[in-house]
Amino acid sequence: MDYQNAISAKAEERATARQHKLEKNTARERIAMLLDPDTFTEIGHFAGGNIAKGFGGAAVVTGIGRINDQPVAVYAQDFAVSGGTLGEAEGNKIINLMSKALELRIPIVSLLDSGGARIQDGVVALSQYGRIFKKTIEASGIIPQISVILGPCAGGAVYGPALTDFIVMTKDHAHMFVTGPDVVKATTGEDVSFDDLGGAKLHNFQSGVAHYLASDEEDALDYARTLLTYLPANNTAPIPEWDYVETEEDRACAQALSDLVPASSKQPYDMLEVIRHIVDYGEFVQVQELFSPSIIVGFAALDGQSVGIVANQPMADAGTLDVDASEKAGRFVQFCDAFRVPVITLVDVPGYRPGTAQEQAGIIRRGAKLIWSYANATTPLVTVVLRKAYGGAYIVMGSKSLGGDMNFAWPGAEIAVLGADGAVAITGRRALKEAAAKGEDVEALRKKLSEEYTRDNVNPFLSVERGELDGIIAPEDTRRILVESLRMLRTKKSLFDGERHHGNIPM
Repeated sequence: MDYQNAISAKAEERATARQHKLEKNTARERIAMLLDPDTFTEIGHFAGGNIAKGFGGAAVVTGIGRINDQPVAVYAQDFAVSGGTLGEAEGNKIINLMSKALELRIPIVSLLDSGGARIQDGVVALSQYGRIFKKTIEASGIIPQISVILGPCAGGAVYGPALTDFIVMTKDHAHMFVTGPDVVKATTGEDVSFDDLGGAKLHNFQSGVAHYLASDEEDALDYARTLLTYLPANNTAPIPEWDYVETEEDRACAQALSDLVPASSKQPYDMLEVIRHIVDYGEFVQVQELFSPSIIVGFAALDGQSVGIVANQPMADAGTLDVDASEKAGRFVQFCDAFRVPVITLVDVPGYRPGTAQEQAGIIRRGAKLIWSYANATTPLVTVVLRKAYGGAYIVMGSKSLGGDMNFAWPGAEIAVLGADGAVAITGRRALKEAAAKGEDVEALRKKLSEEYTRDNVNPFLSVERGELDGIIAPEDTRRILVESLRMLRTKKSLFDGERHHGNIPM
């Protein structure tokens, strides 16, 4: 045992020297930062090594520990051993850990920092990636899977984290790309840097591959811990709950809601402030904060119960829906449904973003994914229209027709097929044309028709009459109504018999 400990200590000493020189932590240091203190039990410590020759083991550390006193499976690639490359031994260790996590029904967190497939292992290394992908898909929707990219992740290896639920990347050291800069230059002639090709900022702001941009390793691991706080251990485990007592500050926040939202539907406001005035302690954990900012998704607690939140953001492109917003919100709703986390939808949407760019980008097929996610969901769905909801965008944002369990609107909400200006341009075309021909004041007529249309059609009353809304609520009652709705829906059961499972497919 002393000999084994000596080998381990020597290996960690070498790893520390190499990683700290790069301003990075070792695999075991990262695991210690992620988990509760002294809770890690390593599995297959010396697998792939040769103790007799003083070789400690494979380029990955695997085991089970605890986060917030809940069991979690974790593996960390060790860049200090063969550049963290994956060969037969590493693949076997990872797959064995994933199988154990599925057996125990506990989340998996992967800490990735690797040079890719080990060239010396040839096709064996490639086949190990395939086995990891297959096991990841088997686990999808059954146990939460979080990937934390702390260094390079290139080639076929990128599809491993892409198949998981959440990807966290560190700002300075994380990279993800299918083909590296050298290959790109050789094949296309394009001279591109690591950051421009697959850096953390690119994948957070532009591609949407990543879900959080971490300032450093500590921030990345802390975000992974925070996410797991809001998630059940598996798709049949209870939703996380905490003891909660409403405070005077909470009541004051609820009363102040109406002051946050301007009466004019054309004036922007920050939906994040609305969310913080509704949820417990004002705490909200955003997912994909930097990607497609016109839609907000993330986790919070409401009356001590974990919930997912989807909301339009009027501060970004007026909160319109486009291809990226649709896919971002759709996948989030699908994830929440897979793990039975209730979804609160806060609506203030003028419609879909118009234009040839959106049509050419596939708004029809990609926008349909948001519809599919809501319509397929069996988790509790509660929706509130704050200010406006027009046309198809009204339908897709958790409407009653798509399966919303409880749907409400604030008194001044504008719910219609079109806004007044757009509607009058169509329905009042003849009257406006005749007025112009007679030399009458066309703008005065346009304003009159717009006011009539707004009075008769742009309001929540027809929706209430037809049962598409369950009520019109005062802004200050929003939190209370949401809490009461979730309490009522606690016993909601799927119409499907037995355990229902679906994966959280990439979109």
